[in-house]
Parts: sequence; C-alpha cells; structure tokens
Amino acid sequence: MDVSTGISAVIITHNESANIARCIKSVNDLVDEVLVVDSYSTDNTCEIAKNLGARVIEHPFEGHIQQKNWAKDQATFHWVLSLDADECLSDELRIHLQNAIKNGLLYGQTKGFAFSRLNHLGDLPIRGCGWYPDTKLRLWDRRCGNWSGRNPHDKFVIQPKYPIDKMKGDILHYSYTDLAAVKLQALKFGKIGGRAIQAELVDFSGSPVRHQLIFAFLLLKLLTAGPTRFIRNYVFKRGWLYRYDGLTICFWQMVEVTLKYGWALFGKRQS
Repeated sequence: MDVSTGISAVIITHNESANIARCIKSVNDLVDEVLVVDSYSTDNTCEIAKNLGARVIEHPFEGHIQQKNWAKDQATFHWVLSLDADECLSDELRIHLQNAIKNGLLYGQTKGFAFSRLNHLGDLPIRGCGWYPDTKLRLWDRRCGNWSGRNPHDKFVIQPKYPIDKMKGDILHYSYTDLAAVKLQALKFGKIGGRAIQAELVDFSGSPVRHQLIFAFLLLKLLTAGPTRFIRNYVFKRGWLYRYDGLTICFWQMVEVTLKYGWALFGKRQS
C-alpha cells in the first residue's frame, strides 16, 4: 500500500495491560497498522498488543513529547492516528472516521483532524470540571507538524499553512479509576510540569534583573493560577454538577497547577 494513503495508529505505552486491548480493538479495523511504542513495561502490555496484531517497538522514555515524536517517525504511513493507551474511539467517532476514509477526505487539503475527548472517572463520563470537550488534534499527516507543548501536557502542532478540521464523535478517556487516581496524577503531573518550567525559564546564571523578573512571574502564578483554575472549572465549567466528585476533581486540578509553579520556584533542579 502507498505510504501516503494508509493510516498508522500510534500508541505509546508503559504497563498498560489493563487498557491496551480496548484501545487497539477500537481502531484495528479502521487503520492499516497499529504501532505500539513501549517504554519497557514490566507487565504483559507488549504480549497483549502483539496478540492483537500490533507492531511493537521498545524505546526508552525521555518525556511525553520526546516519546511521541520518536514514535510517529517509526510509523509506516504518513497519516497517523495518535491515541494514548487508556483511550479508545467512541462508536460515533468510528463511524465518522470510517466515512472520512471511504470518501477520501483524509487525502485532500486538510492535514489534521481534531476530536473531542470525553474523560471518565471510573465508568462515569464527566462533561464538566473543564474536562470536556477537551479537544485534541489526533489524526494528522506527520509530515506537516510535530509534538510540542510542555511535558506532561503534549499537543500536536501543525504548521499554520496547513488547514485542520474537527470530526464528530469522542475519544473516550479512562485515565482515572477513582478519585485517588486523580490525586496521584495531579501530584505526578505537577512535579513534571514544574521541572519543565525550570528547564525553560529558570536560569539562575542570568542577570539579577532577569532572575528577579522570572521569580516575580512564577510567584504570581503560584499565588493565583491554582485558585483561578478552581473557580473556572468548578463554577463556570460546571464542576458543581458532579457534587463531591466534581469538587474533588477541581480541587486536585488546583493543587496540580499550584504544585507546578511551586516546584518551578523551590524544587530541586535536575542536573
């Protein structure tokens, strides 16, 4: 098959045996290749993926952005459908994607398609708390862009000259089994985000004025970004509709943002 007309589903994994089968099964009949790039799982993630027909490559994990950029370059086909292992396509999205492929919509001027992502707490879909529509650009011609953003919150960025569109239907995201998982991820991502800011901005070898400006900026974000996020997501993004669950989700979102800037300011820098 011509590499310009097929689609590779690309999934990065690490110890995803609980999720990987659901993810692969949701795309297996739509794409021409499923590629799993695994960062040396200690469970049977790779075995499950191989049994479902995926091509599996192991590669050291150096960050979400770095791993996804490396993974897309290993795909056989130019068009890439990027999913996390704890995601899958909804039936509605599968239908629209199938029709797009059938009608040749992927091979015109449009070089990327965004989908809404419906996040879940356990099996409960959450359409508030700032969790929805959580639009993600996940189907694209890999020649037209790269993964960017700030770890751990990566995003695919297509060069401005190429048009993008949005496709109906949701990616279903099962990242959080319960509220304890929300807490653990907030603490983990806050620390990773703080280290990423340190790498980008906090240069203590610069001039004293630059040092002071950076410190003042991060201190302001430390004091304001978390409460602002809580108010936005709990009040205006309808977190209150989900009662205790919504309150807890929005609280840990506030903690993640506060921890990120706190770590950027006061956390130990990686050498």
